[in-house]
Amino acid sequence: MFRHLLVPTDGSDLSDGTIRRAVSFARETGATITFLHVLANLAMPPQASLYGDPVLLDPAVVERFGQAERAYATGLLERARGMAEEAGVRCDTAVGEHPVVYEAIIEAASRHGCDLIFMASHGRRGLAGLLLGSETQRVLTHTDLPVLVFRRPEPTGSDADVQSAPTAPAC
Repeated sequence: MFRHLLVPTDGSDLSDGTIRRAVSFARETGATITFLHVLANLAMPPQASLYGDPVLLDPAVVERFGQAERAYATGLLERARGMAEEAGVRCDTAVGEHPVVYEAIIEAASRHGCDLIFMASHGRRGLAGLLLGSETQRVLTHTDLPVLVFRRPEPTGSDADVQSAPTAPAC
């Protein structure tokens, strides 16, 4: 069975649900957790030239953004740690810094000796999935480790009807 989970978090509602489920899973199996938040990187990723010229940012803006992002990561990870400790699950936290998020996740799993990556998927399909991509999909296709993907349950019954109903254009 799995003994050490890596649980990436971005602070979204879906990610918070994933943390709760991962804590429950770890409690049931006796596993430990490493929670990970990957910092946003204002430096252009290696494939930036495919999309056009890189944007040059004021170094002071980049520094202020970096400080705010680190503070945000600390808050997210402390909240996750609190959930785990409340459930009696041993955990650790880590902050990843890498221009490519999925690579940061895979490297963190290796560095911390994790044997399962437990992460969320927004379930984007179609054009949104193509344009926005999926870090979960990239992790799935680039790691040798098992990946448990948590998805929010689809709405059922009248909730699905209300959400899929077309809306009238505003006049």
